[in-house]
Amino acid sequence: MSTTHTWEFPLPRTHTGVLLGNGTLGAIVWGADSQLRITLGRADLWDHRGGLPWNERMSYRAIRDCLERGDEAGLRERFERTPHAEGEPDQPTGLPVGRVEIDLGPGVTLHTATLDLGAGELVVVATKGSERHEIRLTTDMKQPVLLLRLPAALAEATVQPVPAWEFVGEELTRRSFQPPERFATAELSGWVQPLPADPAVCAGWRQQGTELAFTVTRGADAGQARANAVQEVAAALERGYAGVADAGRRWWEAYWQSVPRIEVPNPTLSFLYEYGMFKFGAFTNPEGVPATLQGAWVEEYRLPPWSNDYHFNINVQMCYQPAYHGNRLENLRPIFDLVLSWDELLRHNARVFLGIEDGVMLPHAVDDRGTCMGGFWTGAIDHGCTAWMALMMYRYARYAADRDFLREKAYPFMCGAMRVYEEMLEWEGDRLVLPVGVSPEYRGAQMDAWGRNASFQLACIHALAEALQQAAAELELRPRPIWGQISRALPRAALIGASGQEQIALWEGTPLEESHRHHSHLAGITPFDVFDQDDPTWRGILERSLWHWIYKGPGLWSGWCVPWAAMIHSHVGNAEAAEFYLEVFDRFFTTEGHGTLHDCLYSGFSLMGMSGIQGPPHRPDIMQMDGGMGAVTAVQEMLLHTRRGVNYLFAGAPARWKQVAFDGMRTEGAFLVSARRERGVVTEVTVRSEAGGTFRLRNPWSGPTRLRRAGGEETLSGDILAIPAAAGETFTLVAA
Repeated sequence: MSTTHTWEFPLPRTHTGVLLGNGTLGAIVWGADSQLRITLGRADLWDHRGGLPWNERMSYRAIRDCLERGDEAGLRERFERTPHAEGEPDQPTGLPVGRVEIDLGPGVTLHTATLDLGAGELVVVATKGSERHEIRLTTDMKQPVLLLRLPAALAEATVQPVPAWEFVGEELTRRSFQPPERFATAELSGWVQPLPADPAVCAGWRQQGTELAFTVTRGADAGQARANAVQEVAAALERGYAGVADAGRRWWEAYWQSVPRIEVPNPTLSFLYEYGMFKFGAFTNPEGVPATLQGAWVEEYRLPPWSNDYHFNINVQMCYQPAYHGNRLENLRPIFDLVLSWDELLRHNARVFLGIEDGVMLPHAVDDRGTCMGGFWTGAIDHGCTAWMALMMYRYARYAADRDFLREKAYPFMCGAMRVYEEMLEWEGDRLVLPVGVSPEYRGAQMDAWGRNASFQLACIHALAEALQQAAAELELRPRPIWGQISRALPRAALIGASGQEQIALWEGTPLEESHRHHSHLAGITPFDVFDQDDPTWRGILERSLWHWIYKGPGLWSGWCVPWAAMIHSHVGNAEAAEFYLEVFDRFFTTEGHGTLHDCLYSGFSLMGMSGIQGPPHRPDIMQMDGGMGAVTAVQEMLLHTRRGVNYLFAGAPARWKQVAFDGMRTEGAFLVSARRERGVVTEVTVRSEAGGTFRLRNPWSGPTRLRRAGGEETLSGDILAIPAAAGETFTLVAA
């Protein structure tokens, strides 16, 4: 990977900066004139106090009773947060660290920052008169250290500490924090911030000649955190910038060797993919902290929006989606390990919710200990959060052909997730129904934010039931009879409209009434893939549902849902719309420095976050990683995705693209696929099988196909090509 991308100064706000990181330490590089600013963050920095432990008052029976009787006071009271003493917070939150400001000296002007994606190194160019100087930065990919090398002419640059306390001190004081302790010694300069009930955090640095090492460390107390920082910077400076940069280059070279290469004739999409996959590597490093909404890239000037927590009703899933087609399955393991480490807590949740001992239940917003943020009853009972994570585990097992993970980790979690749904479902004659369900965040937490047979939940249930039956067959286990009954007796969606004019509703009797950021009623298209688009009945239902969704428009969309819309369009073959929405995402939901936003940056597309239509917005940027990671996935799925177990090539690539290709993209069954299309015609498809099995492909040609493999050639025909392959085998397909 030899690609570079260049930013131009000024980069005037934190989230206009360039991102560097290793999954634990985050650095945002920005600034203007002679001030180079580096916002530092730490992904595991939490104030864990507060939250809402699940209790017997939050049972399904009690919630359903409140909803059916219209007892709003009773419902709200059940979801009140645990009483706390003065100075204690309502809920946990991630915390900002602060920034350092490097004054490069009089007459110096910052010009550009060029990121070498292949090496993980950032080169900042500054001038002083006619002189051009390079400042180099790199991240240690194993330790929480950032190295910076100054040119000799700028070696007298000064570093000013700016703890987050300078911006959020009053708020932290209300949470019983003490001010940070600042220090400047020969071995370390910086500050250490004690926490009321969690390990302290230290941000420190040391300069040695023209090299500076920055770190953010934790410790049981302030003294230990500072001592750990001293050790980190000393070890980094002993290796030197060249040593750390060389190790980083090797790490990134190995990373990019596994990542699929793409060739698309749209520079915006190329950039979203390339910088996106770079950020994905730094965000979800397998040796780092499981990724939250922002990871370690937390702004210094406020407590992070939504606590920088784990949102499981789409956001975490979207952050990790690039791993699958991106051939980075190892990056998924930390989030799986984290969720599975909460097993006792998730079983407690299911026990108090439904009185069962063999279920698991994951609320939609939690900290890194699984503590429910509380106060949002619809999110707390949105069991799609659990089912979606179970499906991600199964998808991992399918993409890796990892039967041990399936047997020991995924399958038990899948069973536990389904047990909750099984208890919520009821028989009405020969049909199953879900009496109480929600569609993520639709109508917020109002008393009417629920209904019977919510389409999002139905899609989750069907996808999970199918996955469980497939997994049981793979493991040679007996499936529970209810899974098959679900497939036969539970509707795949709530439908609304006269006979022959049905479309998908949010839940029974409630169509999509307004533009909404969660396209959840269409989740059966993607990510859950429960509709057969070749079935004439469903084809009509989907057509009318998409028509209505497009009619309601994007007026209340947030940033992360725009790539999801692109994915939906790819999955139904609307290639131009898929490309358009990714261009919209880049234009309206990223800063001038490519920071990915929750709210619209400019007026004219969506009202999300807009205080007015005329003039520039006046509010801080709300950066989240989910939208950018979703854009990566959307680009991948334009080129390759599966529907009902069949691979589709270039379904989201516009016909006007003269040339488009990809190399080494992973798909289910542990197959690695490469393909090229020129002037609308697929010229070649190459598939490598890691584990053996049958590769299924929608025939990209209108006629017969020529299959070439080591044992010879043969001609295949049909709309769906089913090609058995041995482990380690590579074969090629061309038009006959």
